[in-house]
Amino acid sequence: MNTDGSDRKTIVTGCHLPDGIVVDVEHGHIYWTNMGIPNLNDGSVERADLDGKNRKVIVPVGETHTPKQIILEKQSGKLYWCDREGMRVMRSNLDGSQLETLIEAGRGDADARDPTKWCVGLSIDPKHRKIYWSQKGPDNAGRGVIFRANLEIPAGQTPANRSDIEVFFDRLPEPIDLELDHENRVMYWTDRGDPPRGNTVNRASIDDKPAEPEIVVTHLMEGIGIALDVPGDRMFVTDFAGSVYSARLDGSGERNFLYAQGNLTGIAYAEIPKEK
Repeated sequence: MNTDGSDRKTIVTGCHLPDGIVVDVEHGHIYWTNMGIPNLNDGSVERADLDGKNRKVIVPVGETHTPKQIILEKQSGKLYWCDREGMRVMRSNLDGSQLETLIEAGRGDADARDPTKWCVGLSIDPKHRKIYWSQKGPDNAGRGVIFRANLEIPAGQTPANRSDIEVFFDRLPEPIDLELDHENRVMYWTDRGDPPRGNTVNRASIDDKPAEPEIVVTHLMEGIGIALDVPGDRMFVTDFAGSVYSARLDGSGERNFLYAQGNLTGIAYAEIPKEK
């Protein structure tokens, strides 16, 4: 749809609990994760043309557990996503080949019942070759964490024992999706926990990290997806109550322009050239 909610079209139907979405305008593709049903381990990743045609499963059921936010790293031509109950950060080529696990926060059924190990949202800083990701924690427990690590696993180490993982922020209510303003080097994220710190959009400089993140949007109903249009000084946010919001990057001018849309998850902003 347009950024004011007009010209809405359904382009893909019959997804299996879709969650994360990313648009590759140059190659004319959208990618999305199907979270599936957590205890069935039946998540997948799909691709289609911008109009929904030529739909194709690129990461089949059984290869990723409950995939959530997905991002595209253009320099390397890789897709990255978080796998919640799989407790992993994963990546693949754009066709789903060369599937790798970069981070493994836990393994097995007992660990999968521990929400502090659930990997949900992620973003990449290509300048410093860092990956950021959120681990949600139990509902409203103040145990959510955003971590960062090098993009590549240190030599001789594994996804489960890598020594380069550091905490960006901890004691967060329930951090979900991340989005980096590359130009200004500021990380934005949604938090679906309870107020005052939850139900919010937060931001923090990644180079000059403040003591506490700045809360820029409040009163969401369990915020999930976030997309930035930095040149246009605006963000778009979804929440689980089914609203789509827009606001300036500092949170001012907030507008709820679509509501009661069901449980909304991922959102992407893309500038698609008009057909001639």
